[in-house]
Amino acid sequence: MSRTLMRGNEAIAEAGIRAGCRCYFCYPITPQGELVEYMARELPLREGVFLQAESEVSAINMVYGAAAAGVRTMTSSSSPGISLKMEGISYMAGARLPAVIVNIMRGGPGLGNIAPAQGDYFQATKGGGHGDYRLIVLAPSTVPEAAELIMLAFDLSDRYRVPAMILADGMLGQMMEPVELPAPVDPQSIPARPWALTGAKGRDPNVVLSFDLDPQGLKEMNRELQQTYREIQGTEVRWECVDTEDAEIVLVAYGTMGRIGKTVVRLAREEGIRAGLVRPISLWPFPYEPIRKISAQVPTVLTLELSAGQMWEDVRLAVEQRAQTPFFGELGGVVPTPRQILSEVKRYVSS
Repeated sequence: MSRTLMRGNEAIAEAGIRAGCRCYFCYPITPQGELVEYMARELPLREGVFLQAESEVSAINMVYGAAAAGVRTMTSSSSPGISLKMEGISYMAGARLPAVIVNIMRGGPGLGNIAPAQGDYFQATKGGGHGDYRLIVLAPSTVPEAAELIMLAFDLSDRYRVPAMILADGMLGQMMEPVELPAPVDPQSIPARPWALTGAKGRDPNVVLSFDLDPQGLKEMNRELQQTYREIQGTEVRWECVDTEDAEIVLVAYGTMGRIGKTVVRLAREEGIRAGLVRPISLWPFPYEPIRKISAQVPTVLTLELSAGQMWEDVRLAVEQRAQTPFFGELGGVVPTPRQILSEVKRYVSS
């Protein structure tokens, strides 16, 4: 398979098409504009539908409609745009509709800027909309991995009938790397959707909705959702470990900070510091158990984020005071260098 030099946003778009996405609805926002442009150019040529909506609210409700009709559907945006989609995402979660949502995060809060940041972790993993719901959240750290995780996101979303989100950032969306694009899926391999609204000729009608006015009925709907989420937590946790076997300090970082963390580990090892890294790939379900086991073997678990410390809360829950859990983060789209982080690592190792 040949490798193609692609921007992250373009690789995500192409992988989405190859995953069987046939409807894409959006409203443009930086720094994911190339994803929109790629879909606008390529999807109509490959038997798909591209539509630029008048707003993010309209776009996510179009996703709801296409997903309810049984079509593999995708949307993308960046931080403030995802906020506008959150009511529709909650509706989709309640209606058990599979779809893929891509968030190429930018600096915030508010309008912020177009630089890379990770301040949307809470929104993605804790439910940015209303109600007791979850999204499957996957966080790539390279352009090739972004393409792989798009394929996985569609498969997991279909399998569990839960919306899935790819959580990346402006750096990953804009950088270019060689990519071995996955082979297009066979349409026959996409799971059947007997629940979809495909016309009721010859069968009883299907109904797709996200509400039940009877409290006991809504309780049962929520109970079934929570059972699905427990199943996902038991089977779909994903992470990567780097040099954790003999580590005296372990870093925890995802996405762009995860790839920077690998460089920090290499630099630390060159100086005789036994550093390791845990990189969560699934942010929900979060790899609590792997971090819990590693924290029993090291004195320090250092969390790295481009935020004020959102994932840090989950890391501390996982460690449960088995080790000290310091934090290093940057805000506003500032990206630290590996040497800056290495200085922080030395501070905790020497202490």
